[in-house]
Amino acid sequence: MGDPCLNSPRRVLSLSKERERATVDKSSGFAVSKENGPNPSEVYGFVGSISTVVATVLFLIWAYIPEPWLHSVGITYYPSRYWAFAVPIFAMVAVVLAIGFYVGLNFMVTPPPTSFNTMFDEYSREPTKFADTTRGEEQPIEPLSDIGINKINDLMFNSLN
Repeated sequence: MGDPCLNSPRRVLSLSKERERATVDKSSGFAVSKENGPNPSEVYGFVGSISTVVATVLFLIWAYIPEPWLHSVGITYYPSRYWAFAVPIFAMVAVVLAIGFYVGLNFMVTPPPTSFNTMFDEYSREPTKFADTTRGEEQPIEPLSDIGINKINDLMFNSLN
């Protein structure tokens, strides 16, 4: 069957400059990069996640541990407990207002239901008719187009009779 490493997708090396920077390890048969080290985005993600956990734990300790316990540990300087309540409320109100502003802005830029812009615009495509070929041949797939409002109304309301 041959060397199993030759069929491994990890064994494939690029034909560009990566080939010069990567060598094949004789013991495992895998490509090993000469430029060792983590990707910077991985490092930033790891540091960001750890920082978020540490900040959350510190916030919860500051917000919920009684003041005498903090003083007994030696922590005497910290922000007012008012901010433990005010900052999350401020963040929630900001998110609700941002969503409300977004919805309101969409209502402002949407044309009214009586406008023809709700049915036609500069991107509307009328269906095109193909020349009728012989009945035995297959018909080509029609190009992408919009269905007219008259056809929609006819299908929805006239088919009930």
